[in-house]
Amino acid sequence: MAKKDSPIDTDIEMTHERFIEAMGMRVPLMPLEQKERYFAVLSILVGKLEDPSKHLRDILSEMMIEAASLIMEEMNTR
Repeated sequence: MAKKDSPIDTDIEMTHERFIEAMGMRVPLMPLEQKERYFAVLSILVGKLEDPSKHLRDILSEMMIEAASLIMEEMNTR
């Protein structure tokens, strides 16, 4: 991660690390279909975040639209 300029940068980095750890515990327990849905949403998000010309607000707006069907499918699966 880049040089930290403020305490919030440290908070973000720590939260990213917690997210990775939490998902590292969950992914092995997920059924294959759930892993596929999670990977689809995560791949879309990361692809958009990798484009430095995109603003975060635009990425989130696009994600709401593109991931909605995958999120609904996950919510309806039990």
